Amino acid sequence: MRSLELFAGAGGLALGVSRAGFVPAAVIEWNRHCCATIRENQQRRLEPVRHWPLIEGDVRDVDFKEIKDGIEFISGGPPCQPFSLGGKHHGQKDRRDMLPEAIRAVRALRPRAFVFENVKGLTRQKFANYFQYIQLQLAYPDLMPQTLEDWQRHLERLERHHTQGTSTELHYRVAARVLNAADHGVPQRRERVFLVGFRSDLGIEWSFPEATHSQAALLWSQGRGGEYWERHEIARGQRPEDEKPHPRPSGSMDETMLRPWRTVRDVIADLPDPELHPELAAEYFNHRFQPGARSYTGHTGSPLDEPAKTLKAGDHGVPGGENMLLRPDGSVRYFSVRESARLQTFPDDFVFHGSWTETMRQLGNAVPVDLAHAVASSVRRQLEAWKTGGDAGPCRI
Repeated sequence: MRSLELFAGAGGLALGVSRAGFVPAAVIEWNRHCCATIRENQQRRLEPVRHWPLIEGDVRDVDFKEIKDGIEFISGGPPCQPFSLGGKHHGQKDRRDMLPEAIRAVRALRPRAFVFENVKGLTRQKFANYFQYIQLQLAYPDLMPQTLEDWQRHLERLERHHTQGTSTELHYRVAARVLNAADHGVPQRRERVFLVGFRSDLGIEWSFPEATHSQAALLWSQGRGGEYWERHEIARGQRPEDEKPHPRPSGSMDETMLRPWRTVRDVIADLPDPELHPELAAEYFNHRFQPGARSYTGHTGSPLDEPAKTLKAGDHGVPGGENMLLRPDGSVRYFSVRESARLQTFPDDFVFHGSWTETMRQLGNAVPVDLAHAVASSVRRQLEAWKTGGDAGPCRI
């Protein structure tokens, strides 16, 4: 299935979408450092990146009608800074708000489905009306703003149209949900909102993929179960004290069948410590020690035996707390780029271009590859079922 990737960044969402079986007709990104990262991996002939038709430029300058017909799926992560808790909170007034460009692409290309990702901050009360506005625009992309009509007036018109039950020629059924990446096998507590739509003429019924991992399962494996420590060959005397025994997972989600949340230790244990063993760390791409980490209130690093805190890009460099490792002895150090890439579930042969600060910014802005794959796979599964006249059923990737 042919797809279009908007706001590609370093390629996290695009990698997950490609793994799900979509073939991009174009991958669009304006940031030169991100484009350099993609090109470097293309030069190394890394699959599937080597086949991406990369367009470096501002999406606002792209004429989507010039892209060949047959785009069945559009995906993208519009810049999150306007709505991020760590940003300036200017929302729709921020010139970096590219959600209208995502809507323009849907209007022009009329795909069968789309997936857009953004920060959880978009769902805050401050942006509640604008979030509803975005969803209604995606549902009725042909119902465009009129001349001199501000977004609040346009929202009112969309609401009337929606409640009247009438339909325009182009109409999408849109679902929105905040997903925690840790619930889908990503070793990071990262909550992001996803907007998913299917063209209404397809008659597709869909819901977000079910969780595959849980915190309760992790606590059991570290507590009474003990499998976690045995798997990592941690002697009993070196294990953290567990003063509160955890019950075996159970509940409405049938957590006995879910896997434990993945931890920082799970994904970096086989990597040499870049601070203690720099000569061994040099054998891995982007795995170098970065000095200067320090702990202070609100910035205490990610414990080794939990999923990492959300990696963040920061407005002016890298905020230390979210991108630091907190060792069991209380010491801290910055995650290397390679460790951060693993926390974002990029493959080890995917390399990042630029300085440590720039590459960490790329990673902080990225969509975790495995989370992107989980969502994109569930969408493709439904599209394939529609083509064959079958029922895809609930999806657990």
